[in-house]
Amino acid sequence: MQALPNLFLVGPMGTGKSTIGRTLAAELQRDFFDSDHVIEQRCGCNIPWIFDVEGEAGFRLREAQVIDEITRYQGIVLATGGGAVMHPTNRRLLRERGVVIYLSTTVEQQLKRTSRDRNRPLLQCADPEQRLRELLEMRDPLYRDTATLIVSTDRRSPRSVVAEIRRRTRRYAGSVSRSCCSDLSGYSL
Repeated sequence: MQALPNLFLVGPMGTGKSTIGRTLAAELQRDFFDSDHVIEQRCGCNIPWIFDVEGEAGFRLREAQVIDEITRYQGIVLATGGGAVMHPTNRRLLRERGVVIYLSTTVEQQLKRTSRDRNRPLLQCADPEQRLRELLEMRDPLYRDTATLIVSTDRRSPRSVVAEIRRRTRRYAGSVSRSCCSDLSGYSL
């Protein structure tokens, strides 16, 4: 059986993209990338600082460059930032270069999972719940348009979600060329 194509995780903050992506990559013995962490590492600063200095537009430009680069690799798992789907080019590249999995959850679960996280600049406001609802209303159609599969993470363990992703993505094995677009062996994050 041929290997699965790239697996790209999209969805709102607090759905578990990083945790699930890391677990999925480990089980599949693949390289794992988190676009937000790659941006932070390259900039030498955290995302709230980038938002403060460059604004959301500056951050989104950096994000688009990282997504373009990383989605060229083969046999990877990538967790994208919650707003990555806002850029039309990101949506196109994700769809063209792999299987896109929309991890969905309720706003209540998002609040529970992000309540103590100060590294989320879009939630540093008077009413985080209202902000999450606004973001979901704006982004949900884009997540759905980009996704190959939709998987709920509500009240589920990462292992349970990973098992479902593995089961549901088996049919995509061999559907994307295995030719390498870039050599990961010399890549340092």
